[in-house]
Amino acid sequence: MNQRFLQACRGESVDRPPVWMMRQAGRYLPEYRAVREKVSFLELCKSPDLLCEVTLQPIERYRFDAAILFSDIMVPLEAMGIDLTFNPGPVIGDPIRSRKQVEALRVPDPRESVPYVLEGVRLLRRELESRGVPLIGFAGAPYTLATYLVEGSGAKQFTWLGRFLAHDESAGLLLLEKLTQTVAAYLEAQVDAGAQAVQIFDTWAGNLGREEFRRYCLPFVREIVQRISGRVPVIYFPKGCSAFLEDVSEAGADVVGIDWQLPVDECWQRLGGSSVQGNLHPVTLFGPESHVRSKTRAILDVGGGRGHIFNLGHGVLPGTPVEAVGWMVDEVVNWRPPWAV
Repeated sequence: MNQRFLQACRGESVDRPPVWMMRQAGRYLPEYRAVREKVSFLELCKSPDLLCEVTLQPIERYRFDAAILFSDIMVPLEAMGIDLTFNPGPVIGDPIRSRKQVEALRVPDPRESVPYVLEGVRLLRRELESRGVPLIGFAGAPYTLATYLVEGSGAKQFTWLGRFLAHDESAGLLLLEKLTQTVAAYLEAQVDAGAQAVQIFDTWAGNLGREEFRRYCLPFVREIVQRISGRVPVIYFPKGCSAFLEDVSEAGADVVGIDWQLPVDECWQRLGGSSVQGNLHPVTLFGPESHVRSKTRAILDVGGGRGHIFNLGHGVLPGTPVEAVGWMVDEVVNWRPPWAV
């Protein structure tokens, strides 16, 4: 088993930074698009064999140090009583905008509500064992999930959520707590099924100010981390939160995902020594080979060998050239610390 990724998560010394990529299984891969021509997105997410197949696609193509389960952060929410479709992003049939709706939401048992995800995890562990690659499970953070449930889709301004929290904050906090219980149980079930690390995606946390982050994100994520901590490494990725990384560190995650706004060494300093993950802007991969390689090396020269997991600062973008991902991975795999030469 390639232990490089798990060792880096634990802050242990590694010969080079491990590399994987958020959304590494997805639309930029022609083999993924071929699968999607036959089934809808939700059908894919609910088929253990297919989600296993597409999770393995980038592992077969590139020398990634970890695989991440193919799914979507919204998948476990259907069983809460949510009318969910994808067109192409998530669409909520009846957005949550009242206390009555919040009170009606269930906290499901993932073993009953998402057995296909857990079977997919078990299949993947068997397939990845022979390849020596660890498996990452994941879920959305409560605040980010709440944005979709209240807005009704992937909105950018979140006016409905802001209005809801301002007019009935206690109902909003109840929604966040129910999501916390759902997410924690979901991640625990993934770990039980064989996930060797988990990541909590807080894509929309950066829309908040520091005070709001501490109120609407931090306590709920910390509760989830505490339920998983000690079993497998936990990665917390709050996109756009470089202004208050010191607060992010209080979530207690083993690894903090960072975007591209600050260099790795400054993030380390402000996080108090936690391992970090990320830092390459996804748009970089649309450049020529020399550009991709030089930008990758620049990050490695700052962060490599000191508790850094190489990744993008967000998910790989649709239309990203497959060869550019190969150039990036090649630079990481062949990089060695300057002091080791």
